[in-house]
Amino acid sequence: MNKNFVLATDAKVKDVFNSYPQQVKSKMQDLRALVLEVASKTEGIDKLEETLKWGEPSYKTKHGSTIRMDWKEKSPNQYALYFQCTSSLVTTFRTIYKNTFEFEGNRAIIFKCHSTLPVTEVKHCIEIALTYHKRKHLPLLGA
Repeated sequence: MNKNFVLATDAKVKDVFNSYPQQVKSKMQDLRALVLEVASKTEGIDKLEETLKWGEPSYKTKHGSTIRMDWKEKSPNQYALYFQCTSSLVTTFRTIYKNTFEFEGNRAIIFKCHSTLPVTEVKHCIEIALTYHKRKHLPLLGA
């Protein structure tokens, strides 16, 4: 773990997590924990900003692309990690993990509430997104 790592959290994020239905809340908290873990262990990330973007928990680093996560009432059996749709992140993830994840266009990885989260693969995607601007020139983002 990076001993200089700082998490800057907007207090309103906690309210969003507390508003999720009980059966989804633990899934969302697990996803958040993965983002925090990856950020704190990734070389070159000294600060992670946790805030709300469009009312959704969002995570940003100095050299990364914003990651958002949310569960939506209109699709109660799934939750997602969202990425900037103009980046090559989801296209790259689809190439590497086409048999692992379900995708929504070029903006999201979709997880089913009843399924086990593929932790290793999710952490890899999070690391790539949090360091995107350092690797966007590399084939398959250096993955």
